[in-house]
Formats: sequence, structure tokens, C-alpha cells
Amino acid sequence: MTEVQPNLAQASPTPQASTPPAVRPAPTSLHDLVMQSLDDDQALEVVSIPLEGKSSIADYMVIASGRSTRQVATMAQKLAERIKHGGFGHVRIEGLPAADWVLVDAGDIVVHLFRPEVRSFYNLERMWAFGDQGEA
Repeated sequence: MTEVQPNLAQASPTPQASTPPAVRPAPTSLHDLVMQSLDDDQALEVVSIPLEGKSSIADYMVIASGRSTRQVATMAQKLAERIKHGGFGHVRIEGLPAADWVLVDAGDIVVHLFRPEVRSFYNLERMWAFGDQGEA
């Protein structure tokens, strides 16, 4: 006995409802806003380090890379704007003119944005990950 498979090429096309693009929920915390903003701006290798018990300067340190000085500067400016519009206050930005390493101080979260070469030179992840991993 043979089974008959329908010929999909001759089947009449059925109209498909267009699906709207996925809408992300609004961030509920400053950390969520920072992570979403960096994702939206296509930041590379985003790392979030909880600083609780390590330092009193902030709750989190977020480290990310951009492909160029232009992308690093734009990510920093957009992040500062989104934090302000999200009602989390004003931020301080350091290093914007050169944009090799830009620090965004949002109070409870400190964000470091690097060009990849500069990030690998300073290696902040390793410096701040003490106690999280085995012996270095």
C-alpha cells in the first residue's frame, strides 16, 4: 500500500496573518534597563558582575564591548538617555571623547564599555571575579 502525499506546490496558498514584532516588557529595574539597552545596541560579550560583598561602590558592574569607538560612544549616550527617561536619574559619563573605554556611572550600576582590544588589555572581568572562580 502506498501513501499519497499532497503536492504542496499545487496547493492553494492560504493567507497567513502577519505577526507583529515581539515587544519586550518594560524593564522593572535599573539592571534590566541596562542589560536591555546593551542588547538593543548590539553590544558584544556583555558580562554582569554582582558586587554585593565585594564592594560598596555599586550593586552591579556591567562590562561590554563595541566594534568601534563610534559604537562605544553611541551605546554610552543611548544608555544614559534611556536611564534618564526610565526615571532612574542622571548618570555620569567618563571617557566619551576618545571612546576606547567609556564608564557610565548610574549609581547602583557601573557600566564599562570598551573597544575589544582595550577590554582584553585591562581584563576587568578577571580583576572583579575574585572569589567566584578557582585559583587564577
